[in-house]
Amino acid sequence: MGTLHLVRHGQASFGAEDYDQLSDLGRRQCERLGAYFRGKGQRFDAVFTGTLRRHRQSYEGIAEGLGGLPAPSVLPGLDEYDSESVVRAIHPGEIPPPHSPEAVRHHFRLLREGLLAWMAGTSQPDRMPAHADFVAGVADALARARGQAEGQVLIVSSGGPISTAMGLVLGLAPEAVVDVNLRIRNSAVTEFHATPKRHSLLTFNTLPHLDSPDLAGWITYA
Repeated sequence: MGTLHLVRHGQASFGAEDYDQLSDLGRRQCERLGAYFRGKGQRFDAVFTGTLRRHRQSYEGIAEGLGGLPAPSVLPGLDEYDSESVVRAIHPGEIPPPHSPEAVRHHFRLLREGLLAWMAGTSQPDRMPAHADFVAGVADALARARGQAEGQVLIVSSGGPISTAMGLVLGLAPEAVVDVNLRIRNSAVTEFHATPKRHSLLTFNTLPHLDSPDLAGWITYA
């Protein structure tokens, strides 16, 4: 039996013009995770990432801290949904930039509503697949990971694909998948036991590499 380690990317650039770029903190989070893996003697037999820049940068940060990783297989099925398109599909009016606590809360309320509408098929965000196709991409990535079921596999992706994987493995309702999605922290690790036929949950949303009082400020969500 092997283990699949699903890692959400480090902190990106929430509220900036280009979100798809790790912040300095995001890079440090990933390097710290790699160093944690190195300290445990953890090695990986295969790595999968999405196509996004923040996925690649997170992979590079983990590899630097760990001292090396296998070259990743890059799968579009591990890419995140477009949160702006999800929101605009149900709220075409002006949305205040998320530069205040209330604006951030408003953004995530709209995101939750938009995700549920997309999952129910009552909205179709621009430049995005139907939700069933999004799920199929994640299912394909899990199937590829099961091809390495006797080894240690790393997936570096985003909250949407990771929560979708949780939904597939645990049979979660859409509302629960969205709740999981919105709770996944930057650089957090979720682990599945793997056999050639199935995955089963081992841990969810852990930050063992940041488990220290002096690193409390490194724990981020957006």
